[in-house]
Amino acid sequence: MRSRQPKQLLLAFFGEHVVDDSPGPVRASVLIGVLEGAGVAAPATRATLDRLVHSGILARSKSGREILFSLTGHGAAVLREATERVRGPRPFDPQGTGWTLVTFSIPEGQRTLRHRLRSTLTWEGFAPLRDGLWLAPGEVDLAGSLEPLRQDLPPHTVIAFHARELAGYPIGESVRAAWDIEAIRREHLAFIEVWGEPEPATLAASALTARTMLVADWLALLRADPRLPREFMDPAWPATRSVETYRRMHEKLAAASVAEFNALVAARTTTNCRTGPADPPSAPSPTRSAAARPR
Repeated sequence: MRSRQPKQLLLAFFGEHVVDDSPGPVRASVLIGVLEGAGVAAPATRATLDRLVHSGILARSKSGREILFSLTGHGAAVLREATERVRGPRPFDPQGTGWTLVTFSIPEGQRTLRHRLRSTLTWEGFAPLRDGLWLAPGEVDLAGSLEPLRQDLPPHTVIAFHARELAGYPIGESVRAAWDIEAIRREHLAFIEVWGEPEPATLAASALTARTMLVADWLALLRADPRLPREFMDPAWPATRSVETYRRMHEKLAAASVAEFNALVAARTTTNCRTGPADPPSAPSPTRSAAARPR
């Protein structure tokens, strides 16, 4: 598996424990503690939290001496958009049949916007085919995927089509050129090796940290696998084993991690009762970032 980046871990934490239940702002000390258990030093966590505030994913507030972080409306929308695949029954199957084609033109001076668009397309299973043409299996809901970028994309920036393979023009070679299928296999096998049969206590001292690590690794695997049709895979393709591994470990960690999270929230509530109400949250940056999607 890739090394776990602080951003991946923080988005996994908020996606698992915050976006659905709205427990209120989370203390910075809690986030730092969870990520320290995953091997991330406190300065790296603080710097990443600052960047997520700047990008409009998180909002920062204060309660006494405590710094608190909560999801913005934009941040919650980004995480909910990923939830369908994260929790879906067949996350590695194509969405429909055929192929979705995309081409776009963004001026050289808008490199950040170009990066955000490419990152969004990659999360949706696209890969560059040739000469600015991107390809994804199935019928991608491009309008929904690009909604967080809609405000920043100039009109007619993106052109998209749905297509099917024509007789006499097999797409197999193009697929193998666009995606490294063996590299995708290795990502699955690495996930299975890490999470296949370990006891939670061997992964992290905290069930909350272990679950955050698990979901961060799962998001990385979902991003690496574009959901190619099974005709391009051999019978031993490991995607089904990955799904079974994830669900088994997620279920094993669920009760303990939820209890731990609830205890931390209760501790914050008790502290607030002693120190008085928190200051109102600062307004999030209007800057939107599709790169905030879990990658």
